[in-house]
Amino acid sequence: RSSELENIIGMKLYLIIASLFILPKFGFANIIQVGPGKSIKQIKTGIQFAKSGDTVFVHPGFYREGNIVIAKKIYLKGIKFPVLDGENKFEILSIKANGSTIDGFKLIHSGVSNLEDYAGIKMYDCRDVTIQNNQLFDTYFGIYLQYGKNCIIRNNTTTAYYKEEQQSGNCIPCWKSDSILIEGNHIVGHRDGIYFEFVMHSTIKGNYSEHNIRYGLHFMYSNDDTYLSNTFFSNGAGVAVMYSHGVHMLRNNFRENWGDAAYGLLLKEISDSYIKGNQFNKNTSGIYMEGVSRVKVLGNNFFNNGWAMKIQASCMEVDIARNNFMGNTFDVGTNGNLVLNRFKNNYWDKYDGYDINKDHVGDIPYRPVSMYSMIVEKNPPAMILFRSFITSLLDKTEK
Repeated sequence: RSSELENIIGMKLYLIIASLFILPKFGFANIIQVGPGKSIKQIKTGIQFAKSGDTVFVHPGFYREGNIVIAKKIYLKGIKFPVLDGENKFEILSIKANGSTIDGFKLIHSGVSNLEDYAGIKMYDCRDVTIQNNQLFDTYFGIYLQYGKNCIIRNNTTTAYYKEEQQSGNCIPCWKSDSILIEGNHIVGHRDGIYFEFVMHSTIKGNYSEHNIRYGLHFMYSNDDTYLSNTFFSNGAGVAVMYSHGVHMLRNNFRENWGDAAYGLLLKEISDSYIKGNQFNKNTSGIYMEGVSRVKVLGNNFFNNGWAMKIQASCMEVDIARNNFMGNTFDVGTNGNLVLNRFKNNYWDKYDGYDINKDHVGDIPYRPVSMYSMIVEKNPPAMILFRSFITSLLDKTEK
């Protein structure tokens, strides 16, 4: 029995010793501290000492280090928003490594150039990068992404002070990217708040984009994307979605986008898309459509707009159902006819027909395009007669 016990113990010891050689060696991430009073004073030095997977804590302070390049997978974490100053000369942070995270910095005064797209934070051909909880002030481009995949831009605040479109950059431009999440950002004062070009399968959610020079959101050649629960307030020309298909526009708020060429939402050459549950309030035009096909406009509210909708004659197979139209100067305007589009089960506050059978549906169809709106479409100066006796007489005569 003793010999059997010795054999069992010897076998266990052999297995333990053998496992030490067979099991892989595990490394542990380091934490590097950077800042005043620390052994490492500069962020670039901290990044140089860091290995892939390490965390670099940057303590409060004012850092003027030119262009800071991150070429390894690290977590760069700011404590109480340390300030990174581009001194109006440099791109501030350049991300060139997959899986990096930038969290909790205040970035100010990036360089400005007509030849290079300087940004507060720019990601170059990388994936799985997270940019979150940062504050950007006076940066040419804000958070710039090109050739990215599975990246997250979340809970950042960006403010720019440009007055002219030619002198400013976009806040969050994304180019040739896939599966991007842009969530919870507050954007003020750029050329376009969020700009997508050739971006697929991505989500824009819960952002607040206001007082941008041109568009609060601008899509081009970007398919199968979703934007939901965003607010676009008082931008130069509202929101533009162009040359795309499979776009879902859900529960957004388009508010107070006023101007000669302004609208809450511009749709140009859009197909196979959904516009559902949105609020259009106090815009020159709630929705302006041109070259749109197979789009469903369902359950939206159009309140107090100049035109609730402008649907050009180039549109076809647009379904407009269960929407509310209230307080708009004109409900629908067009430069042709609406034969190829369908209106069904909408509420029109201007309807004054009968409901004899009490089913809450008007007994005769409502015609949302008035004669006066057609006159204004072809002769804009006729708008001066709005609310005059002659237009009231014209409406009554038409009915």
